[in-house]
Amino acid sequence: MVSSSADQTLAVQVVDSMERMSGRHPGCRRSSARGAVFRATFTPTGAAAALTTAAHLQTRPVTATVRFSNSEGDPHTPDTAPVTRGMATRFHLQDGSDTDLVALSVPRFVASTPREFLELTEALRPDPGTRRPEPARVHAFVHAHPHLAEAVAQQPPVPASYACTAYWAVHAFIWVDAAGAGQPVRYRWEPEAGRTDLTAAQAATRTAHYLTDELHQRLERAPVAFDLRIQLAGPDDPTHDPSTVWPDHREEITAGRLEITAPADGQDLRDTQAFDPTRVTSGIQISDDPVLAFRAHAYAESHLRRSHERQSR
Repeated sequence: MVSSSADQTLAVQVVDSMERMSGRHPGCRRSSARGAVFRATFTPTGAAAALTTAAHLQTRPVTATVRFSNSEGDPHTPDTAPVTRGMATRFHLQDGSDTDLVALSVPRFVASTPREFLELTEALRPDPGTRRPEPARVHAFVHAHPHLAEAVAQQPPVPASYACTAYWAVHAFIWVDAAGAGQPVRYRWEPEAGRTDLTAAQAATRTAHYLTDELHQRLERAPVAFDLRIQLAGPDDPTHDPSTVWPDHREEITAGRLEITAPADGQDLRDTQAFDPTRVTSGIQISDDPVLAFRAHAYAESHLRRSHERQSR
């Protein structure tokens, strides 16, 4: 196990590298800098109750807060860019506590360890002249880490709507039942409206903030819903590597339905919240995935920096 001080040192290095990659934008997240926050209700189906004692996966609905975003650290990145989208959900539990689920519009993460992620962000640092990553550096990274070739090469489509995209939590978690038995799982939000992407020609006709604008317009007509799909690991499925996916034929259950109803009140205040995938509740444990454990340190460093920047304005 890596020591906490080593994790903190690496977190500083990673956030520094992300700033070099995306530029410094005071007061903003170093990843997923621009987003919008919404109110929601999560209603469990009860299908997960035999596998975990987690309160929000039993029978009673809970309120939730959802943030959709582009993955980029530059808040000026337009919605038309072919980048990863994020969906962060905070479940507000009956006892007053919260638990978070952070998901991306791609099924695998781009690194299997925190050190690999640091090396990748350095490889993606834009050339000062072209303002784009140097292909030779990216190719060198993939050559040194061939097991990440598929993850690095994945090209996220441009979605027609935040409401028409699937989102994967990419990490494995351990569900713990009433007898103390554990079951590794992975989460996916599946849109009730179905998955719909734009062609390059269609994307070229959209505005820079069309995803947020479209979702607001859609919510004026009706709520937006997602099913929480749970993939149950087989005995040989790895839980430590978020750059891999489990076979499609693994058993799945639908643990609940999320219904997004309206933009959150106090949008600016809500947008300063820090979602953390390691903020779990009783009945859920983090796995042996080192990237999952490390994200808490990187998020804390990013949150500390932007909080200081906001206070100094």
